[in-house]
Amino acid sequence: MKRLIKKVAVLGSGVMGSRIACHFANIGVEVLLLDIAPKDLTPDEQAKGLALDNPKVKNRIVNAALESAIKSNPSPVYTKAVVSRITTGNFDDNMKDIAGCDWTIEVVVENLDIKKKVYDQVEKFRKPGTLITSNTSGIPIHLMAEGRSDDFKANFCGTHFFNPPRYLRLLEIIPTPHTSAEVVDFVMHYGDKFLGKTTVLCKDTPAFIANRVGVYSIMALLHLVEKMDLTVEEVDKFTGPVLGRPKSATFRTSDVVGLDTMINVANGLYNNLPNDKAHDLFVLPEYVKKMAENKWLGDKTKQGFYKKVKNADGSSEILALDLKTLEYKPQIKVKSATLDATKPVENLRERMKVYAKGTDKAGEFFRTSFYGLFEYVSDRIPEISDELYRIDDALRAGFGWELGPFEVWDALGIKYTVAKMKEKGNEAAAWVHEMLDAGNETFYKVENGLKLYYDIPTKSYKAIPGTQSFIVLDNIRANKTIWKNSGTTITDLGDGILNLEFHTKMNTIGAEVLQGINKAIDLAEKDYRGLVIGNDGANFSAGANVGMIFMMAVEQEWDEVNMAVKMFQNTSMRIRYSSIPVVVAPHNLTLGGGCEFCLHADHVQLNAETYMGLVEFGVGLIPGGGGTKEFTLRTSDEFKEGQIEQNILKDRFLTIGMAKVSTSAAEAYDLGYLLKDKYSISMNRSRLIADAKEKAIELADAGYTQPAHRKDIKVLGKAGLGMVYIGANSMYSGHYISEHDKKISEKLGYVMCGGDLSSPTLVTEQYLLDLEREAFLSLCGERKTLERIQSIITKGKPLRN
Repeated sequence: MKRLIKKVAVLGSGVMGSRIACHFANIGVEVLLLDIAPKDLTPDEQAKGLALDNPKVKNRIVNAALESAIKSNPSPVYTKAVVSRITTGNFDDNMKDIAGCDWTIEVVVENLDIKKKVYDQVEKFRKPGTLITSNTSGIPIHLMAEGRSDDFKANFCGTHFFNPPRYLRLLEIIPTPHTSAEVVDFVMHYGDKFLGKTTVLCKDTPAFIANRVGVYSIMALLHLVEKMDLTVEEVDKFTGPVLGRPKSATFRTSDVVGLDTMINVANGLYNNLPNDKAHDLFVLPEYVKKMAENKWLGDKTKQGFYKKVKNADGSSEILALDLKTLEYKPQIKVKSATLDATKPVENLRERMKVYAKGTDKAGEFFRTSFYGLFEYVSDRIPEISDELYRIDDALRAGFGWELGPFEVWDALGIKYTVAKMKEKGNEAAAWVHEMLDAGNETFYKVENGLKLYYDIPTKSYKAIPGTQSFIVLDNIRANKTIWKNSGTTITDLGDGILNLEFHTKMNTIGAEVLQGINKAIDLAEKDYRGLVIGNDGANFSAGANVGMIFMMAVEQEWDEVNMAVKMFQNTSMRIRYSSIPVVVAPHNLTLGGGCEFCLHADHVQLNAETYMGLVEFGVGLIPGGGGTKEFTLRTSDEFKEGQIEQNILKDRFLTIGMAKVSTSAAEAYDLGYLLKDKYSISMNRSRLIADAKEKAIELADAGYTQPAHRKDIKVLGKAGLGMVYIGANSMYSGHYISEHDKKISEKLGYVMCGGDLSSPTLVTEQYLLDLEREAFLSLCGERKTLERIQSIITKGKPLRN
């Protein structure tokens, strides 16, 4: 059966329902969002003389929920325009409209009786053969299918999105014994390719996979806090980025999600898992019970494990909860020799080894928590999953762990760790011992660029299903590297396509990266068909290495600064004017120089979550790697007869002048960072490099020809400069910008207007590059600029508005 998802119905507009609706709208699907009709009028509705059957009243709940979602931060939509794809309605009047939908997703309250009543209505109107799924996280999926028609059962399964659906990559798929294999395959593939999710096939067990293991881990930690006399600050320091996990770590994450959410899942696991070896760990510690009684549930109640207060001087301070006295106190800086030892270790797997051997409280915490986790996850096979990789996938995608539990175990060494676990009273499952006895000493290994997992039933290694269509640079680097330096690696992706990746800190761009790009183009032009510039780092690039510029400027080595900027410009132009197609594949932060490389690419294959911007204004500079030139060129291309050219110039000027950063790939187009027909979006970041490679092949197959340098760029000269200078002066006079900001604005305007030419003139790219470089160098010598750069370096923050 060929399925096309053109329209989706979402039943229930609460926090999850409204945001699931938004995410389907993000990918271009029409959405029908329904909820119950109110049973009572509000005082405002009564004052207006409205009746319960008035459409405004009947859709009040769903409309308010959608409006609240759209206003929330972070936003559930890529751009405000996608909201037009969502139509709202109510169960009474609009349930019949699901007949025109290809997929109906139920997201009503976690009550089986209510869900069954909703399904009674769905059965009346749903078109046979269409998908029907539930987003439940607590009710067994098979119970919801009881009493339904054969067609309903065959097309029904659980699709458990994690909140927020746009940002968390996990989508758990839970079939019942009646779900057709075709439906399971379709939803797994659709979630991966179109929704951008890591789709994990789960068994119909309590809390499925991610929450079962994730909440076990949290509950075990909550009890360990008492056992080891740990503070809130210590736990969040021990369980944050040092473990490859979010900065919010454990307790800050709990405050954001809501303590009540964790409590509900823990209580559900305690009640539904009487035979679980860890059953007692799902009992809430007394301090958690007290917090719940006090309504200290986190951000939603303004206090949880942390509390933000105003001091007498008006400044804000975040206090931490003392778990013994339940009083809030100033946070204490956590000191640990083990954590200090991990700091210089960039490779997370190697860092885990250092952490595990620590002799202080942090090291003891690591061993106690992870040895218990290893025992627990090995015991969960085959209960919650037949395959170990699904557990790792679920924890990485649902909880933001960089490494899943079996991956951490691999990093520490399985045989060594099993022996250490025994010493602490933790026993690995029998299948782990059998695996080791058979001479298999890792859960994963890489062969021919593919990651294989240990398959327990067959006692052999198998490729992880679906990953054959991914290109993971970590997996091919060992055998496919053809050149590297200290900051880049060039690998052969096959089919005549090379890849250039950065691996500097935050993938910042310095001399080694520029050298790597030029070398990659040299190699590709000589013996290959195309080049991809992409990496598997946390961010594509945080921009140029401002520390390098700072040091040269402080020493007043202006020839060196000039040469460095010229090399940057030449590299951007090399990307544009090479004889082979160059595809840039950005994701997450793509700032400053990283953005400039995208501006010059033949095609940009970007992940949906790409935050792109020219942000140099933030440190008192203008884009100096060809970005100002390129925006001037694009402004010229937008000039049309009959339009006021100064208005177009103003819009593009403000994009740079306000250091605008896109909140999504779609918004990057709206801001002018992407050109129509010269970009494509990969929803799933895991597919990004493979998609970029395919685009490079497509361009090469189409008979790629080297473009000619532009000599027809229209600049406005004094006619544009007048507008820029008047605007900057009025902003300065109104105290909206500083004197230094006024100077930067005038420098930017000078370049984008082509200098003080007496009339509009056609100029070359090189003419604009020379103006850009001259302006950049002059700003480098400003004291205010150097102060801003020093502040960025000191705080270790990316160059971002």
